[in-house]
Amino acid sequence: MDITVKIALCQCNPVMGDIAGNAQKLVDTLFLPLAHNADLFVFSELFIQGYPPKDLLEQQWFIDKGIKALETICAASLKIPGKGVLFGFAMPQTHGSGKGLTNAALLVCDGRVVFKQDKTLLPTYDVFDESRYFDSAYKRETVPFLGETLGITICEDAWNDATLWGKRPYAIDPVQDLSDAGATIFINLSASPYHCGKEKIRLNLISNHARRHGRPFVLVNQIGGNDELIFDGASLVVDARGDLCHASPSFVENVSVIDTCELGSKISLPPGSEAQSAHDALVCGLRDYVRKCGFTKALIGLSGGIDSAVTAALAAAALGPKNVCGVTMPSRYSSSGSISDSHALAKNLGIRFNEIPIEGPFESFLTALKPSFAGTNPDLAEENIQARIRGTILMALSNKFGQILLSTGNKSELAVGYCTLYGDMNGGLGVISDLPKTMVYKVAEYINRNGEIIPQNSITKPPSAELRPDQKDQDTLPPYDILDTIIEQFVEEGKSAAQIAASGIDAKTVAWVIRAICRSEYKRRQAAPGLKISPKAFGFGRRFPLAAQYEC
Repeated sequence: MDITVKIALCQCNPVMGDIAGNAQKLVDTLFLPLAHNADLFVFSELFIQGYPPKDLLEQQWFIDKGIKALETICAASLKIPGKGVLFGFAMPQTHGSGKGLTNAALLVCDGRVVFKQDKTLLPTYDVFDESRYFDSAYKRETVPFLGETLGITICEDAWNDATLWGKRPYAIDPVQDLSDAGATIFINLSASPYHCGKEKIRLNLISNHARRHGRPFVLVNQIGGNDELIFDGASLVVDARGDLCHASPSFVENVSVIDTCELGSKISLPPGSEAQSAHDALVCGLRDYVRKCGFTKALIGLSGGIDSAVTAALAAAALGPKNVCGVTMPSRYSSSGSISDSHALAKNLGIRFNEIPIEGPFESFLTALKPSFAGTNPDLAEENIQARIRGTILMALSNKFGQILLSTGNKSELAVGYCTLYGDMNGGLGVISDLPKTMVYKVAEYINRNGEIIPQNSITKPPSAELRPDQKDQDTLPPYDILDTIIEQFVEEGKSAAQIAASGIDAKTVAWVIRAICRSEYKRRQAAPGLKISPKAFGFGRRFPLAAQYEC
C-alpha cells in the first residue's frame, strides 16, 4: 500500500513583530474547513515573528513573546491529535557560544515540539543579513511522519544549487545531506522575496533538486508586503521527476491540500506578462505597507504625467478609490494638459481630486529671495522651489487628514538624481521607485488593458517636470531605453563602464549616467522606502558610501 500524507500548504501573510497575531492566524488556519483532512500543516519561514524581523530579534522581550506563542500553538495542536504543524520560528538556544538564536523549523504534534531543524545557510547579501542574528545549524536530520521521512530545509538551504549559479555559493548542501539521510520528501519553509521572473527561477531550483534526488519537493512561501520587500507566495509542489504538479496563486493568501501519494499530472506556471506580475506585486506591497503602518488612506500629487498616473492607479487598486486623493498643483509653467489629464485620471479611477495652484507661494518665494538672488540668472534653484512648494503642500494635507503621501518617482529618475530633495521626493513610500521608466509604460498599458483608465495623453506626451518653459526630460537625460539599459547593467548586473560601452552604447553617455548614479547616492539615502521588484533595488539591499571617490 502506498504511503500517503495530506499536506496543507499554508501560504499566509504574517505581520512583522505581531507574534500573538501571527500565532492566532496559524491556529485559525488549522481549523479551516477546507483543510480539515490535512495531516501536516506547513507554514513559511519565521512565520511567528514575521520575516524579516530585523533588530527586533535582539530584544529579549520579543524572544520571550515567541515562547508564549509557542505554548499557544502547542495547546491548539491537542485539538487535532495526530496531525503535525510545521512552521518557522526564531528559537533561543541555551547552550554553546554564538548568537544564542536560530532560524528554526518546528514540528508540533499532540501538544509538543517533536522535531526542530535549524537553518544551515544564513544569507548575507542584498537584503539579507541573517548571520547578524542567527547561529547556523550544526547538523541536518530527517524526521519520520506518518510513514514519510521528511527532509526539512529553510529557504536559503535549498538555494545552494550549482546548476542555478554556475557554482555552489556554500560548502554545505543541506538538501544533499537530507537525501543521504533517507528523506522521502523534501519540504522547504520559505520567505523568498519577489522580483520579476523569480517564480520561474524558484521552480527551476526545486525541480533540479527533485530530479537529482528522485524525491518530490514541497515549497511553502510567505506572501504579502513587509516594508520594502514583497513576497509573492506562489508556493510549489514538484514530483520526483521534477515536474510541477501544484502552484498556489501569487500575491494572495491561500491554503491548498496536496496528497503525497497522488500529486497529480504535470502542469505549467500560470501565464502572465512581466507587466502584470509587476502590477500585482506593487498592489500587494502597497496595500500591506499602508495597512501594516496603520494608515487607511493615501495622497498623491498628480502632474498629468505617466508616473503619477500609474501610482494613483496602483493605489486605487490596492486601497479602493474612495481611500485615495489626488492633488494637482499647477504653476505658470504647467501645460493645460497637466490639469485636464489629472482631472480625467481622477474621474476614471473614481478617486477624490483637488486642485491647489502654487503661483501665489512661488511668487512670494521669488520676492523674498530677490535681494539674495540679485545678479544671477534663473536656474535649478528656482525650479526646485516649485517642487518644494508642492512637497510642502502635500505634506500639510497628509498631516491634516492622516493620509500617507505616496511619492511617484521611478527608478530611472532616482538613479540619476532627476528628483528634488524635500520636493517630489517627499513621501512615506516610493511605490514605483524600483520601476524603470520603460517598465512604467508597460504597466500603464496593462492598467489600460480593458479600456482607458490612464489618459492616453499622459502616456504619449513627452515626459516633463514642467519647472521651466518647454522643459522635457530628454533635454537633460539620455533616451529612457538607453538610460534604463545602462542602469540595469550597472546597478543590477554590476558591470563596469567599459563593459557597458562594449555592448554598443556610447561611452560618453555611459560615463555620464554612471557619474550621475554615484553622485546621487546622498539623495537616495534620504528617499522614502521603495517597493522592491527587481533583483537589485536602491535601498537597504544596496549599500554604497557617500563620502567616497571611485571610478568603475
